[in-house]
Amino acid sequence: MKRIVIFASGSGTNAENLIKFFHNRENASVIQMLTNNPHAKVLERAKKLKVSALSFNKIAISETEDVLNILKASKPDLIVLAGYLWKFPDNILAAFPNKVINVHPALLPNYGGKGMYGMHVHNAVVNNKEKETGITIHYVNEHYDEGAVIFQAKCNVADTDTADDVAAKIHQLEMEHFPQVVNDILSK
Repeated sequence: MKRIVIFASGSGTNAENLIKFFHNRENASVIQMLTNNPHAKVLERAKKLKVSALSFNKIAISETEDVLNILKASKPDLIVLAGYLWKFPDNILAAFPNKVINVHPALLPNYGGKGMYGMHVHNAVVNNKEKETGITIHYVNEHYDEGAVIFQAKCNVADTDTADDVAAKIHQLEMEHFPQVVNDILSK
């Protein structure tokens, strides 16, 4: 049985979707949820879905090996960033090479980098009058949104779309594709 640990910072809809997708599967399950936000709704979702959840602060992940030690004890086969907003630390990447993935709400390399997340991305897409956008699932490396691309899915952006419209389209792509891509990675 493959073991998945999810990192999230916010409401946790992607995390919940992943937990439900892997519930009662024989090949993999989500064993833990970690968050940098002690008030994140993702903690409620994890509790409701009976998944162990912990919150941590900047010191625990950046200045000590506390989070790294939690991960070593959990022995994940894959670490999934699902709306996790902090830069992922080099010591964890070194301990889990090619085992950390992220979903980004744009077609990288466009609209990636520090500060490009959530509505910041969707507003930029609309303001630049893009005709299409999408999601990118990629490996995480030491630079924001520069790891090798695993998968991309596209959607059209209409001239009348607002940033909220784009966000809804991206959310639909994430719900549809993210769990299956995670499953495909774990099946290799």
